[in-house]
Amino acid sequence: MNKEFILAIDQIVKSKGISKESILDALEKALIKSYEKNFQNNDNVKVDINSETGEIKVFSLKTVSDEALDTVENISLEEAKKIDPNFQIGDIVQVEITPKNFGRIAAQTARNIILQKIKDLEKDKIYDEFADREKELITGVIQRIDNGFLFIDLGKIEGMCPPQQQIPGEEYKIGDRKKFFIEEVKNTSKGTQVILSRSSSGLVVRLFELEVPEINEGVVEIYSISREAGSRTKISVFTNNPDVDPVGACVGYKGARVKTIVDELNEEKIDIIVWNNDPRIFIANSLSPSEVNFVLVNKKENVALAVVPDNQLSLAIGKEGQNVRLAARLTSWKIDIKGHEKYNELLENNEIDPIFLSSLDDIDGNEKTLIEENQNISVNLDDSVDNSKYSDDNNSDELVEETAFDSEFKDNREI
Repeated sequence: MNKEFILAIDQIVKSKGISKESILDALEKALIKSYEKNFQNNDNVKVDINSETGEIKVFSLKTVSDEALDTVENISLEEAKKIDPNFQIGDIVQVEITPKNFGRIAAQTARNIILQKIKDLEKDKIYDEFADREKELITGVIQRIDNGFLFIDLGKIEGMCPPQQQIPGEEYKIGDRKKFFIEEVKNTSKGTQVILSRSSSGLVVRLFELEVPEINEGVVEIYSISREAGSRTKISVFTNNPDVDPVGACVGYKGARVKTIVDELNEEKIDIIVWNNDPRIFIANSLSPSEVNFVLVNKKENVALAVVPDNQLSLAIGKEGQNVRLAARLTSWKIDIKGHEKYNELLENNEIDPIFLSSLDDIDGNEKTLIEENQNISVNLDDSVDNSKYSDDNNSDELVEETAFDSEFKDNREI
């Protein structure tokens, strides 16, 4: 080992971004193993490397003993005082035992170990970098496609987007530049594995944070989200600032902000809903674009009965139950939808749960007006930005149970 070797390490440090101290630490450990292998097995060996000159010294660590003996682990007080008169019983003495040819032998043995350590340090550095970005947004270029798996160039590493994390129906081509959600980062024996997603609700959340400054700054907050990737997303927002329109902030001037998100998601439809602390209003809003007459709730069972105009029944339920299913996930309530005529029929036959009827007493004109106003916001948004066509082929009532959505994107605080 010599100064040239230290210069080589300095080059590695500069090019790889690894600390010099970590390399020297790995080298010292490797040299201890080299010494034990080539000379003798000594558990109390210490190796020092001069970081400037590359000079290596091997020391045996011995404990000062009052016994008149000199062993691998101990040194007599008399011998210790020959090295330094200040040594006392129990002190640790470093006795140099560097073999004459240790530099050459150690360097040959250590080089491969050092290279492996450098690789390990690089892998750890990459893992730490991406682990810190888990659940965040990242942009990458599709590098290759293999058996439905997308492999994404992320710069320092290749990410993977499995088929189940892709948007159904979205076409992917090599060279496409896409935004992804970092679903998971794994530290494997083969290196860092970054699992990417285009179908996660988290992708939509991060896109809104990116495109809507009011969300990024905390003026407007996302309360909950439900998504069926490639088809439709519902997202509820609120603000504590009376001067800010949370939906308008998300939509942007002439729909520019939400359109950017829709374009990124392959024209996926997005409903932006006003969150309200009253579950009846929140549930009514969540069923947008359908009109809702009123909502009855059973808080004990977390079940809601939404009554809608008969001509809005199919719209409220949605194609294959999608609208009410997403609303249930968004609100975390089980939602039963009835047309107004059916509701009156059940009411006349005393088939409505009395717990639901008790919540009728709390409904007043102001609440109904608020429901209508909030719905109009969502309906107008849907008409002006989404321009979607809703199926009218589902004429049955539907009870949708709450299903879990990404909890890290739902604000469960008391507002």
